[in-house]
This record gives sequence, structure tokens and C-alpha cells, in this order.
Amino acid sequence: MIHVAARLRITASLSAIPAGDRISFPRLQELLDMTAGNLSTHLRKLEDVSYVTVTKTHHGRTPATYLELSKTGRRAFEDYRDALRSVLGENR
Repeated sequence: MIHVAARLRITASLSAIPAGDRISFPRLQELLDMTAGNLSTHLRKLEDVSYVTVTKTHHGRTPATYLELSKTGRRAFEDYRDALRSVLGENR
């Protein structure tokens, strides 16, 4: 699931945020320089496997979407990263 370049960028970015913290959709979109549609598509795939938690709320009348890497997603990213290091022959 994570090996697709866009999803790897998303999970890597979200893993840099401390567990329990979240980032707004527009901020992540800006950081990754992705279109809203492309980011939404990849986030939905990550959400479907419970790697990303999406919280939709409102600030007054303005909708707001926040994203965070779930515990499952954080573990999957760490496992993926460790597997890459192993393939590359790098130690932690």
C-alpha cells in the first residue's frame, strides 16, 4: 500500500508529526505540492486500510479536514522503512 510514490510521501510526511497530532488538508497539500484531487484519492486509499485518520469538522461555517497517521499506519510505515533499509543493507 505504501510503495506508491504519492502514498509514501504522504505517510512519510505524516510520520514526522508526533503521534496524536494532526495536520490540515490544505497544509499537507501545500507541503507535498499535490492537487486536492490527487491527495484526496491517495488519502482515501490509506484511510480504507486504516493507515490514516481523517477528521472533518467546521470552524464557524468553514469546513476543515485534519489528517493524522494512525497507530496502524505508523507501524506500517516503520515496517516499510525497515524493509527498505534491509534491502539497501543499511543498519538503523
